[in-house]
Amino acid sequence: THHSKVSRNISKEKCMCTMQTGTQMTKLKGKKKGLVRFFYLDEHKSCIRWRPSRKHDKAKITIDSIHEVCEGKKSEIFRRYADNRFDPNYCFSIYYGERVKSLDLVSTNAEEARTWITGLKYLMAGISDEDSLARRHLTWLQQTFSEADKNGDGTLSIGEVHQLLHKLNVNLPKQKVRQMFQEADTDDNQGSLGFEEFCSFYKMISTRRDLYLIMISYSNQKEVLDLHDLARFLENEQKMRGLVKEYLVDIVAKFEPCPENLQRMVLGIDGFTNYLRSPAGDIFNPEHNQVNQDMTQPLNNYFIATSHNTYLSGDQLLSQSRVEMYAYVLQAGCRCVEVDCWDGPDGEPIIHHGYTLTSKILFKDVIETINKYAFTKSPYPVILSIENHCTVPQQKKMAEYLREVLQDKLDLSSVNVNECKKLPSPEILKGKILVKGKKLPANLDPDAEEGDVSDEDTGDEEEEEEDDDDDDEITQSDHTIFLVSTVTLVLFVYNSPYRKRKTMRLSRALSDLVKYTKSVRVHDIETQGKGISFWQVSSLNETVMNQILQLKPGELVRFNQRQLLRVYPSNYRVDSSNFNPQPYWNTGCHMVAMNYQTEGRMLELNQAKFSSNGNCGYILRPKCMCKAAFNPMLEDPLPGHRKTQLVLKIISGQQLPKPKDSMFGDRGEIIDPFVEVEIIGLNVDYSKQQTRVVDDNGFNPMWEETLVFNILMPQIALVRFQVWDHDPIGRDFIGQRTVAFRSMMPGYRHVYLEGMAESSIFVHVAINDITGKQIALILRPHPRLLALMGLMKLMNHQSQPVLGRRRFRRLNHSSLKNLRNYQQNQSQTK
Repeated sequence: THHSKVSRNISKEKCMCTMQTGTQMTKLKGKKKGLVRFFYLDEHKSCIRWRPSRKHDKAKITIDSIHEVCEGKKSEIFRRYADNRFDPNYCFSIYYGERVKSLDLVSTNAEEARTWITGLKYLMAGISDEDSLARRHLTWLQQTFSEADKNGDGTLSIGEVHQLLHKLNVNLPKQKVRQMFQEADTDDNQGSLGFEEFCSFYKMISTRRDLYLIMISYSNQKEVLDLHDLARFLENEQKMRGLVKEYLVDIVAKFEPCPENLQRMVLGIDGFTNYLRSPAGDIFNPEHNQVNQDMTQPLNNYFIATSHNTYLSGDQLLSQSRVEMYAYVLQAGCRCVEVDCWDGPDGEPIIHHGYTLTSKILFKDVIETINKYAFTKSPYPVILSIENHCTVPQQKKMAEYLREVLQDKLDLSSVNVNECKKLPSPEILKGKILVKGKKLPANLDPDAEEGDVSDEDTGDEEEEEEDDDDDDEITQSDHTIFLVSTVTLVLFVYNSPYRKRKTMRLSRALSDLVKYTKSVRVHDIETQGKGISFWQVSSLNETVMNQILQLKPGELVRFNQRQLLRVYPSNYRVDSSNFNPQPYWNTGCHMVAMNYQTEGRMLELNQAKFSSNGNCGYILRPKCMCKAAFNPMLEDPLPGHRKTQLVLKIISGQQLPKPKDSMFGDRGEIIDPFVEVEIIGLNVDYSKQQTRVVDDNGFNPMWEETLVFNILMPQIALVRFQVWDHDPIGRDFIGQRTVAFRSMMPGYRHVYLEGMAESSIFVHVAINDITGKQIALILRPHPRLLALMGLMKLMNHQSQPVLGRRRFRRLNHSSLKNLRNYQQNQSQTK
């Protein structure tokens, strides 16, 4: 476009200068008149701010929360104004935050708009640079410094430092704080800390004892690791193999900040800390950020990331339908989106949640958005799950838009059902969009432009949900007797003789767009689809699914081997809450539909599952779900299989914040944290354990506790780390990170809490095989390390969590003594 050509000519420096100087723009809020505000990029280039605002310091958008910047009048807010109200060259929208809000701006001229759009894109690209960890840390320090500087004089007084330490959950004696404050206060302006001095002060309080002990255990009590020491650590603890000298040199060059150490090619405590806090020391396998599974198997061998009511931004009764939600879920890795179509005014089909007060959006706008974003984050096929409530003329319009807008992305393969023996693979269907919907019967006159389809032939949500209401007419006892006594589970709800059969007219033009994904109703889990049915897709709601899970889980697994199945939330979830997806994955259900607009535990499980294959939207199902007989509800679903043992040592926490909903905010009490680890997978694998509580320390609590889990089917298990603040009357949630078991890395790892800069827990991970009930020996860390680790529990009870240079030397001396005692004991036992 003209915009993008021009924007390439604007230099990064010019953009930054203009943005930091600031610009007056109109902020649209959907009212008749916009609000004129002064927008500027802050001095650290970490967020956009505006004034005046009643939110004061909170009137900002951080750069790392921005999903996208769109030029022109693309957002829903702009559509509320007359077409000629604003020049599109003056307009742009910033989409940001977990719930994808939009900030819609109108500048005073086109050049200004282009400068902001280009500058924001430069900043967003910078976030993904290799040095982003160091930059993120620096940005965090800058933001922390700015927020602590209450009087805005560019320095921190001792009083402001005390307030900041309380906010950061640091519990130190005032005398100790004053001593470190004076040590860091080196310039002429005595009695306050500038930014550089604050960085020195922060380094003093955040030096890691746990990492220091690991380092000296591998360096023969030297205060640095040479390349040989580093190699031993990586091989023994991190289980790395085939290390070459160049790789080790690269680690030192990348992470060691001290020029003297760089010259000697050794890693000091700061370099070692930087390395273990980088993605290389993260619990998540970095190789799983890319596609790492076989993508050449038939489509029905995969779990597929699926969205429910994609268009909704909130609940099912009153919330906004938004075109941007399609961009959001597709960029979040979702590969199956829902399009709920109804007749609209002026012959234009619309999308909204039928029979409710949710707002309406145009079908055409949605298809254009899908066309733009379908393959920006994943090349693998997108399935459009069309819920069709339109009359034939508007169905023809839908088909026309699908062909015109999607063009060669639309999969129009000529499929001969009798010749095809299996579905194509995600690899073959790369870049293709499949339409899932109703199809005209094969025996209909080929020249007929439309025909009747009964609800016998469909698997649509709305009809099933109406059937839920019919179900209420059966008494509870009759219903139970029927379900329990039947030998082959027939879905009574759909085949009741009392149920009215419904038909609808279907356009040939729309029917012909459905190829591999024809919607069909489920009649009988056991017998349906024993012929050729792989190209059929059925949809069942959670209420019916839960009955099947209880009564016929093995048959459900076999059904899922024959055809695709989509599970969606009950219509009683008017708040758009999410169900637990795990039981449906356990029976091999391919498309478990989630309300992506609703954050929380269930969506976090979904995100963790699909993250383990590059977040491409497809995860291979285990072999036992694709071919063999398998019943996930049995006590021993995989007879003769070895269990896997996960040994987790929860060592320490770093910079854990106060709970989000803390009554007194940053001024609230210093937290008393504990860690809870949960295994979520097969019923027999479910387990939950927790550490003890550490009182009054959220900044650097030490737990040093080992948790052991035995897991039968690790390939579908998720490991959830949760940090809680203990309270006399309960507990408050601090944060979480959920990781697929297969994506966990062994050794010493940081578990960063989702969405929290700098907050993490430090763990040691060991994974072993065990046969039957025999527990194999736990993989122990280095013997020297065990001797040294004994010191940590002592230190945990000391009030000084700081290691200055003298403190290091004292610790080093006592460590040697401890080691000698350990070695003497070893020789005596021999």
